[in-house]
Amino acid sequence: MLKAYIRTLIHSIRPVWPLRRDRLWEVDALRGIAILMMVVYHLAWDLYGLAGWDIPIYGLFWSTWQRITASLFIGLVGVSMYLRAQRLRAKGGWAFRPYLLRGLVIFSWGMVITLVTYLYQPGEQVRFGILHFIGVSILLAYPLLRFPLLGLPLGLLVLLLPRLISWRHGWSWLEWVGLVKNPHPAFDYFPLIPWFGVVLLGLFLARVCYPRGRRLCSRWPAAPPKGWAWLPLAGQNSLLIYLLHQPVIILLLTVLGIIPGA
Repeated sequence: MLKAYIRTLIHSIRPVWPLRRDRLWEVDALRGIAILMMVVYHLAWDLYGLAGWDIPIYGLFWSTWQRITASLFIGLVGVSMYLRAQRLRAKGGWAFRPYLLRGLVIFSWGMVITLVTYLYQPGEQVRFGILHFIGVSILLAYPLLRFPLLGLPLGLLVLLLPRLISWRHGWSWLEWVGLVKNPHPAFDYFPLIPWFGVVLLGLFLARVCYPRGRRLCSRWPAAPPKGWAWLPLAGQNSLLIYLLHQPVIILLLTVLGIIPGA
């Protein structure tokens, strides 16, 4: 198990080149759009937080941009889980091991983010960011892979829970669930409630759009339009881009002299 974990950990950040043709390119393209939107948002945040630019990062536009980006990213977690389950099913099983390894690996990268942000700004480090969330969600959503249509009612229920439940505590160990009055300040925070609901909706949408893992529309192009292969390629390298983009942005801003005192 340890060898498989280490192998999966290394493989998770291995650059994908050229574009893999054995995947649904439009799903990877959507992930590519999400990762590019995230880079734009974090660039704006760095210009605001590190360079002191007058950007209304907590205003309506950027808050909406951030929520759309996160929703697209997280919804695709459910879509990808369903599609992977259909590939495994075609081979004769619903193995849990691949999901366990994937969940542990992504959660591990989340812990790397926790360590780096703690060294950068103790007290405001990422405790349960999007990578922690995705890692846990993969494990929690696994039992529903056989019943993806339940993703619609259960997903809506989880999304509505913050409005239905007034119960909150100050217990920090519940922060990852979302049942805390005042979560610790952090660069990145995605509790299970309500975001797990988006994963479940992704399962449902994948079942509707890709029954048994196949496109509904047989006339849909099998490859991305000419000149647009870079977009699904970005989606296939999304984890690597996620881990590297902030250091690259900060380095560029430093070299350009935009970050004062750097």
